Amino acid sequence: MGSKKESNFLNMVLTLSLVAIIAALALGGVYVVTKAPIALAKKKKLEAAIKKVLPEFDSISTKKFLPPGGGDSLTFYIASMKGKTVGSAIKTYTMKGFGGRIDIMVGMLNDGTINNTAVLSHKETPGLGDKMDIKKSDFSVQFRKKNPSSFKLKVTKDGGDVDAITAATISSRAFCDALTRAYDTFESQQANLNLDNK
Repeated sequence: MGSKKESNFLNMVLTLSLVAIIAALALGGVYVVTKAPIALAKKKKLEAAIKKVLPEFDSISTKKFLPPGGGDSLTFYIASMKGKTVGSAIKTYTMKGFGGRIDIMVGMLNDGTINNTAVLSHKETPGLGDKMDIKKSDFSVQFRKKNPSSFKLKVTKDGGDVDAITAATISSRAFCDALTRAYDTFESQQANLNLDNK
């Protein structure tokens, strides 16, 4: 009777090990199969965001700069048309979102004016903080054609010029924080951007 229990235990261990190995192989296979399509989808989303936030361009170069206050480097996509720089799409971020990190693409003209914005990723509350995305509300429209040198990138509650999303002040502040990070980096790197018509 004792050997039968030992045999059952051994069979259970072998069966569970086999199931774990098969599951690991299946997950690994799914990862390999989906890795390329996911990377392609991210690349297309990034390209669409760059086109959305900048004026028309025919070439683009990429540079990375550390923001003045520290943190992760920001990627600048410097766009040109017929050899003249028309603006920079800056992939910026903030860690101050209600749901954590928010990634935003902001297009800046050569004088620092915000051309347009596009939310790349976030984990904000559906129906509230996610209204920072142009697909959900017109919150981001108020930043277009505004220059942060005169337009205060803070919500009105904090003495700024930004009308916050109703019931989502934290998300609104986070959006402003990401744009401020981009603008401050843009201003600090003027000499390295080789901008025309400034």
